[in-house]
Amino acid sequence: MANDLLKRFSFEITSNDFITAGKSSSYIKSNLKSLGIDSKVIRKIAIVFYEAEINLVIHSLGGKIYCDLYEDKIIIISKDIGPGIDNVELAMTEGYSTATDKVRELGFGAGMGLPNMKKYSDIFKIISDKNGTLIELTIFI
Repeated sequence: MANDLLKRFSFEITSNDFITAGKSSSYIKSNLKSLGIDSKVIRKIAIVFYEAEINLVIHSLGGKIYCDLYEDKIIIISKDIGPGIDNVELAMTEGYSTATDKVRELGFGAGMGLPNMKKYSDIFKIISDKNGTLIELTIFI
């Protein structure tokens, strides 16, 4: 029964929409609290979800993020359309960023998105090609 999906949240993320960026993360955090999820788990989910959401806003042409709740884990899937990541290994380096100066002036693009997603998830998977990027983050409850 541990592999049965209990609940799915899904969000459409719009490229360059810095006005609503972060709202999906706040929604997830609030809903997980109401479901009685441990606060340490919620903190990890909030961090990885926010980083995934902001990455879609900054680097993609848009995409979707899913947050799937299971009895023993939460899986976040970020799927975008866009140019993909040329060098995933380099992109995983803390501080490395391809964000534009304009994005940095807004306070984003510090190069911590992918490293933080890996750091705060128990299982990190990424697939990227010229059509987009798929990231799957698993956090055990």
